[in-house]
Amino acid sequence: MRPQVILHMMSSIDGRITTAGWPNSIDAEETYETLHGDLRCDAWLVGPVTIAEFAEGEPRPVVTDQTYPRRTWKSAGAGMAPYAIYLDRSGKLHLNRGRVNGDALIAVLTTGVSDHHLAELRRDGISYIFAGDADLDLDRALNILRAEFGIETLLLEGGGTINGVFLGFDLIDDVSLLILPIADGKPDAPTTFDHHLGKARLLRLVSVKPLTGGLLHIRYTVLPGGSQQRVDIE
Repeated sequence: MRPQVILHMMSSIDGRITTAGWPNSIDAEETYETLHGDLRCDAWLVGPVTIAEFAEGEPRPVVTDQTYPRRTWKSAGAGMAPYAIYLDRSGKLHLNRGRVNGDALIAVLTTGVSDHHLAELRRDGISYIFAGDADLDLDRALNILRAEFGIETLLLEGGGTINGVFLGFDLIDDVSLLILPIADGKPDAPTTFDHHLGKARLLRLVSVKPLTGGLLHIRYTVLPGGSQQRVDIE
């Protein structure tokens, strides 16, 4: 059984999620992080682009002649939630750290990742799991995370593509959306959902809470009805 997945995002009223060029008077990061904590989840999950922003220093790749089994490896510091989980299908990221914001890192990989990269993750104290051979199997990843790390609730804080893939595979249960009083409208700007599998999805409104500065915190439950199609995720 997989964890409960809550999509937690911040956007303009037209769904844009990149804050570049937004008015300085609207600083919602603190509010967003407060809501993140209030949701009291066991882990949060992002894609490779987001987690790369937390890398420390220059890449320090490892070269090894050792062969590692393709099974879950837990670092010594990964004994307790919350966890910071990231997707890295090909093993391209070099984070040089075992924690982000105090949370132990877990990499979601495919079995095609090199032994050199596994050695690097072990050196840095980053736990890892395998969910697929060539492409990531997100449902499998979620089930492993619950079974082997005890993760029962997870915040999805991805970009639009990852969010869309999770939604298309019916892997989002609830939505926590912080809407800023900003109309963006930039063409080709990232949005909450930039990848769609199958038909549009129906949500059920749970609550709407006005916050200081004109912000709105909206909660939804995602009604079932997703499709099951393969898609490549880096």
